[in-house]
Amino acid sequence: MSNQNGYSRERAWLLLNEYTQSASLLKHALAVETCVRAYGEREVDAKGLTDDAREEFINQYSVTGLLHDFDYEKFPTQDEHPFVGNRILTEQGWPEEIRTAILGHAEYSGVLRETHLARTLFACDELAGFLTACSLVKPTKSIHDVEVAGTRKKMKDKAFAKGVNRDDIIKGAQELNIPLDDHIAFCIRAMQKNAEALGLAGTAPAPS
Repeated sequence: MSNQNGYSRERAWLLLNEYTQSASLLKHALAVETCVRAYGEREVDAKGLTDDAREEFINQYSVTGLLHDFDYEKFPTQDEHPFVGNRILTEQGWPEEIRTAILGHAEYSGVLRETHLARTLFACDELAGFLTACSLVKPTKSIHDVEVAGTRKKMKDKAFAKGVNRDDIIKGAQELNIPLDDHIAFCIRAMQKNAEALGLAGTAPAPS
C-alpha cells in the first residue's frame, strides 16, 4: 500500500529482501513490524486520525519495524549498523522520522528517542526476538502458548536466549510509560494475530 510520500510497505519489504537472505532475520523483521504496527494502531486511535492520515501513520510504523535491521546481515558491526543503512535510506529519500527512529534503536548510536515511533521501535525490538525464542522452545513451537508469567521467568534465566538484552526490554517499557507485564502482553497478542506470517502458529506436539 503506497502513500503520498512515496514510501510503502511493499517497497520496504523489497529493500529488506535485497539486503537480507537469512530466514531468521526476515522473521525477526516481521515480528518487530507486527509489534510496532500494533502500537501504531493504538496510537492512531488515540489521536483520532482517519482515512488517508490513519493509513499513512500506521504505514510509517510498519515500515520502521520492517527496515530497522535491513543492513545488519551485510553490515553487522557497531561501526556499520545501523549507520550504513541510514545512508542508504537517506539516499533513497525515506522520511527522516523513520531514519531517526532506526538510528535510535541502537543504544550505541547516541541518537535520542524523542518520538513515540522511536520509543516504540526500541521497546519492541528485543522483546519481539525474545518472544520468538519463547515460542520456539514450546513443544508446539507456538506463540499461542506463550504467556506473560513464563516470559518473565525466562527473562531471569541468563542461559536462555543469551543474545537478547533484557535491560533494553525493561528500559523500552519504561520509555513507553507502560508496565512491563502490559508491554509483554500487548506484544504477545499482536504476534498471536500474525502467527502464520511469523512462522509461530505452531505444530502439533510429537507423541510421547
